[in-house]
Amino acid sequence: MAATTLARLAALFLLLAAQVACEYGMVHVVSEGGSPKGKDYCILYNPQWAHLPQDLGKASFLQLRDWTASLLCSPGDLPASGFSNQIPLVTRGNCTFYEKVRLAQGSGARGLLIVSKEKLVPPGGNKTQYEEIGIPVGLLSYKDMLAIFRRFGHAVRVAMYAPSEPVLDYNMVLIFIMAVGTVAVGGYWAGSGDVKRYMKHKRDDGPEKQEDEAVDVTPVMICVFVVMCCLMLVLLYYFYDHLVYVIIAIFCLASSTGLYSCLAPFVSRLPFGKCRVPDNSLPYFHKRPQVRMLLLALLCAATSMVWGVFRNEDQWAWVLQDALGITFCLYMLKTIRLPTFKACTLLLLVLFIYDVFFVFITPFLTKSGNSIMVEVATGPSDSATHEKLPMVLKVPRLNASPLALCDRPFSLLGFGDILVPGLLVAYCHRFDIQVQSSRIYFVASTIAYGIGLLVTFLALVLMQRGQPALLYLVPCTLLTSGTVALWRRELAMFWTGSGFAKDLPQPPWAPATTLQPPKDSEPLSTQPPGQELPKAPLPTKELPEPAHAAPTPEEVGAEAPATEPSILAGSSPEPIGQDQAQPGTSA
Repeated sequence: MAATTLARLAALFLLLAAQVACEYGMVHVVSEGGSPKGKDYCILYNPQWAHLPQDLGKASFLQLRDWTASLLCSPGDLPASGFSNQIPLVTRGNCTFYEKVRLAQGSGARGLLIVSKEKLVPPGGNKTQYEEIGIPVGLLSYKDMLAIFRRFGHAVRVAMYAPSEPVLDYNMVLIFIMAVGTVAVGGYWAGSGDVKRYMKHKRDDGPEKQEDEAVDVTPVMICVFVVMCCLMLVLLYYFYDHLVYVIIAIFCLASSTGLYSCLAPFVSRLPFGKCRVPDNSLPYFHKRPQVRMLLLALLCAATSMVWGVFRNEDQWAWVLQDALGITFCLYMLKTIRLPTFKACTLLLLVLFIYDVFFVFITPFLTKSGNSIMVEVATGPSDSATHEKLPMVLKVPRLNASPLALCDRPFSLLGFGDILVPGLLVAYCHRFDIQVQSSRIYFVASTIAYGIGLLVTFLALVLMQRGQPALLYLVPCTLLTSGTVALWRRELAMFWTGSGFAKDLPQPPWAPATTLQPPKDSEPLSTQPPGQELPKAPLPTKELPEPAHAAPTPEEVGAEAPATEPSILAGSSPEPIGQDQAQPGTSA
């Protein structure tokens, strides 16, 4: 009994070893006629059957024999002439991989390609079978087989090889520049916009007030947002094919709005197109927008529609998606505002837990053992639509490798990994302006975001699996900004908020504008209408004119009695005004 149990455990271990040893490779296909140019296709192989050369120059080009009409499970399925110096192409099913490979090798084949209409799985076996077989075995998808015959015909030669994976793809550099640049520009723009709105509010410029006021995020809104994110992610996992088109439509609408918001300040500076739409009662048009802004709105809508139609064009559609995604992130950073560092900490920590849970914990909860976050972000492998969610920055892999060809042709970074830390960076910039620092909070948090992103890339290279970027970005940005506040002894102010109207220091002449004059004070009538109240007491030698008007006996002998009501017009009858006056103005 114990021996049987040990044998089963050993068999299970060997099976797991075969699965671990599974690797991606390439089959390079060329036409025997010499044209068109050769192309690589993805294969899944097990190096324990036979190793593939890493260099295409060291691989042998052999004739591909289309034998897909047979399952190659019995000697009767072999052709009369055998497969001498050929690579047969057979259909998967009805028997084990070992039986197919043994028959092919016995008939003189130099390799074997098995076509699968299902998801590619590793061609496994046991140790004894591995020692017996000396030809490489690869699984080719049915879709790629049709593409080969459609492009090259049936007279083709193939070579199987497996180049080594690069340690780091250069597309990471592009993603880093786009992400850090978006966070820096969005944070700076959001902080500057808040200052402009505050200054306009102080000047009581009601008609000139911006229409797109920022929305302050409250703790209740944060909790509701996170619950909605969890619910939406689970729904996408189970109903991906139905909801993916809803997400695509939302992205088209939101990205066109973001593009308009980013381009409007530049278009408004153009010297032409200032004329307005005639009076009408149509929705939106009744506000009589300028022609140039109307044309801009049409251009933005057309751009998002072009992406929506050609979104699956891998050659260039990713450029348009990234451009629309960056403008969407900038718009969100400008519109959504975290009013306190307390709110920043709450949002980042909750989403930190959310990200880690759906990447690292959910594989233990799903039947397939896959992460819900990774499955949704990259698109389920069994999806009937083969659509991808657009809420990511995507850049194609620049290095030719089996991983890029087979599994992940693009490197991805979700919008949440830009927006969530970006809201903290925007808050840091507003606080810099509030305390009149040299943007130390803004610069420090932006650098911390870049360092966190580099750590994320390093973890991705070392672990070779999708990483929750917030796992590294949240500690870097939160700890850095909090440390700067502690070092500058401003942690209490940094924690409690950025309300400009209540926190900005008042100018030295503020008491003259805040203190109210007594209602029954007669000398106030001597102030001419519309004349601005003085901001500081003036010397008596600069105000001699009132003494020449009509001097009275009571005024004779007084040094400057006529100036006193004017100086004290903005103050109370108490000695406060005398304390603020210069020595030359005292009676």
